[in-house]
Amino acid sequence: MLTTQFQRIGIVCRQDTPQAFEPLAKIVHTLLNEGLQVYLDESNRPELLDLPQLEQCEFASKADLGKLCHLVMVLGGDGTFLSVARKIAPFNVPIIGVNVGRLGFLTQVPLETLQADLLNMLTGKYLPEDLILLESQVLRDGQIVKQSLALNDVVFSRGGLGQMIEFEVFINRQFVYTQRSDGLIVSTPTGSTAYSLAAGGPILQSSMHALALVPICPQSMTNRPIVISDTCEIEVVITKGMDARVHFDGQSVLDLQKLDRISIRRYRNTLRVLHPADYNYYKTLRTKLHWGEQLV
Repeated sequence: MLTTQFQRIGIVCRQDTPQAFEPLAKIVHTLLNEGLQVYLDESNRPELLDLPQLEQCEFASKADLGKLCHLVMVLGGDGTFLSVARKIAPFNVPIIGVNVGRLGFLTQVPLETLQADLLNMLTGKYLPEDLILLESQVLRDGQIVKQSLALNDVVFSRGGLGQMIEFEVFINRQFVYTQRSDGLIVSTPTGSTAYSLAAGGPILQSSMHALALVPICPQSMTNRPIVISDTCEIEVVITKGMDARVHFDGQSVLDLQKLDRISIRRYRNTLRVLHPADYNYYKTLRTKLHWGEQLV
């Protein structure tokens, strides 16, 4: 039997992904044979009826996996990883991402070496990385109408009418600027290689304690990205909001109204991600962003 600190392991698989069935079956087989308890995501149940050893597994919701498990594994792409991360972050449960998607900045374990990597990581041969999250509240007439976590970013954008939006930005209650633009991205270091990068924002090394504020197509060319400490509290006030929205990791959205106030701060918990022992952050950047290879 395997000697590991992770006795109860949750697994979430991206839905409608047939190519993930075979690696999932292998993972479940390996874990059960090592005497570990396996919890599967309840939303995956209809797709797993033919899974060998299914009767030896438990089912739970994504939110409950954080309560029940010592470790959660995600088979999918970055989108699946983000959705699970926000659910388990309150419980300080580490997470492993297995890449069965396309880009895979967050899902670092490749299918080709999955079996060996998994056994090594369960026995302590891994590199941990603690990622910060954002905690947001939307206040309307003094009442909280939305609360959400985000691992990548909080994005203010124009809606279906396509009109520019106007808003004021405060940092630690100090006025910074008024902006008229297509929107604003408030990004963590994790999210700095996502939408923020596409909008001209800086790449922040993943362990940095910093946040980036990146304008989206600002009317004034003098509006530029700024980087601030992750101890700062950001507040955005919508001054013209008939066509404004706020998105959390691109997976949760709320239509905004004039004078809505959105506060954003670092969440109290970090998300611990476990990488294979040979993980190299700069190699990941080089590979995913197609940078040039070393010549000498």
